Amino acid sequence: MLTERKLLSLRENTRLRKISMILSQNAHDIKTGKSVDWDYLDMVISMAGLEKVPRQIIESDSRKAMLILQDYAGLLLSKLGSEPSDWDITDNIGNLDISKRLIQDKVLVLDRLRSPYNVGAVFRSADSFGIKKIILIEETASPDHPHARRTSRGCTDTVQWQYMTEEEAVSYLESCNMPVLALELGGKDINTYEFPSCGVAILGNEEFGISPALLKCCTDRITINTAGTKGSLNVSVAAGILLQRWF
Repeated sequence: MLTERKLLSLRENTRLRKISMILSQNAHDIKTGKSVDWDYLDMVISMAGLEKVPRQIIESDSRKAMLILQDYAGLLLSKLGSEPSDWDITDNIGNLDISKRLIQDKVLVLDRLRSPYNVGAVFRSADSFGIKKIILIEETASPDHPHARRTSRGCTDTVQWQYMTEEEAVSYLESCNMPVLALELGGKDINTYEFPSCGVAILGNEEFGISPALLKCCTDRITINTAGTKGSLNVSVAAGILLQRWF
């Protein structure tokens, strides 16, 4: 539990984000039948410039009290330009708890994904589906870009990552002793493909796909079949489908 002194020591945006997480967690505690410290909540709610939850509601309608906390949490995130998220698994100071991740022996390579929004979205899926590490080929947008960090909802801090040149990545792929999968057109149907238990998967950008040098390192090519007017999916959407199937 963050003390009043600790909260006051934080920068305003950080303080509001932490208060939003505190309110979300306590709303969840109410939902699951746990007791909450309303004196503490009164303090953090006032610190955020919000009206305290009336005692009459607290004592007579726990569901309404829960909904008020949820609304307050969402309001604070909206002020910060963020969207409310589902119940995250956090540590005792409100950060995503990396120790709770199930990590598999799987690596993802992003080949020149220029959009920080796409990079952030891929990190969020990678966190959910056991990816141990992400390798970013030079010219890929930085996971530290504000748009990537916002879209990832904190997952740029939960998944290991490093930049490599194309030459370094080729050397890595040639020596990794694992299957190397390419998500590209003209490959095996992802719905019937038998995924290996470990390996590396490469994603290229929509316009140019995976570079020829990296494609030569691949032991298999996988395709997501579609039936629309577009020739391909957005790379972050395709990544989500691939990672869930592989998981």
